[in-house]
Amino acid sequence: MGLQLPFLPRSSESLDLAVDLGTANTLVYMRGRGVVLSEPSVVAVEERTGDVVAVGLHARRMLGRTPGTITATRPLRDGVIRELGVAQQMLRHFIDRALAGRRARPRVMICVPSGLTKLERRAVLEAADQAGAREAHLIEEPMAAAIGAGIEVAEPVGHLVVDVGGGTTEVAVIALGGMVASRSIRVGGDTLDDALIAHVRREHNFAIGPQTAEDLKMRVGSALAGAGAQPAEVRGRDVARGIPRTVILDPDEVRPVLEPAIAQTVAAVVETLAETPPELAADVMAHGLVLAGGGALLPGLDDRLRRDTGLSVTTAKSPLTCVATGAGMALGPALAARRRSSVLIPG
Repeated sequence: MGLQLPFLPRSSESLDLAVDLGTANTLVYMRGRGVVLSEPSVVAVEERTGDVVAVGLHARRMLGRTPGTITATRPLRDGVIRELGVAQQMLRHFIDRALAGRRARPRVMICVPSGLTKLERRAVLEAADQAGAREAHLIEEPMAAAIGAGIEVAEPVGHLVVDVGGGTTEVAVIALGGMVASRSIRVGGDTLDDALIAHVRREHNFAIGPQTAEDLKMRVGSALAGAGAQPAEVRGRDVARGIPRTVILDPDEVRPVLEPAIAQTVAAVVETLAETPPELAADVMAHGLVLAGGGALLPGLDDRLRRDTGLSVTTAKSPLTCVATGAGMALGPALAARRRSSVLIPG
């Protein structure tokens, strides 16, 4: 079974927050108010002093545009904290903004990929501690996504959730408040972006940045032929001559570039189904799978999963926010579970 839902009793002395600390974006949920912050997981740092110059959207605009003394970086990669100090400062900044000037040490629920090691989980907890959390608890992303999508996770019924994030794709069959079978692969939106950047450079001798690649992915990319993607003009830099120019990319050219990552996603779903007990597999056949995360918005991904798994596919009502919303819902008493499975930072 996976990480069980921690139970945080109500408290009048602190504010409770849930944080979807994602590779691409960070969302903060406040109990009673919903998602109060959604910002890119990007930090701009002055190299000589180590001071943070900008965080979030402002820092994201600096990617690929900073002078030599400033570095715009994403402290998480593949769902893992790669730069702990920078991640701590980013998390503190987001928590302070969510609290809107209130002087408090909140209790925080943080979403993590199910495949993280103990050491990687400890790094997340340490970041929360240094960011000012009074308590920090972990909830695995597929569980949070299921709750946010409206699935009754405590029931003795199997439900399949596929959460496609920026750094990882999480697949899990959930029943009785736990994960019965799961896969966590370090393939996500960033993998598709990187593949596009490499392809354009290799085939067109043309350089584009991460933001352009992400936009290109959603305009021209698709997981299945005929998914509605259209050709698009892309601006970048000619590698040989060093001057700006444009190229036109067609969906038929882009689709094979994305195919390896999409195939891995489909394979993770099939492998998870193969490990699912027969009784729960019957439930999954009846209910289909729920698709969540920013990657759920890739044109044709739902149809591709429907075709290759034979299951009905439903996209969560709000795929970008359902993980944060689910983690926030897990803060309350309605989804109480054994507290021993949460991790507490001593105050």
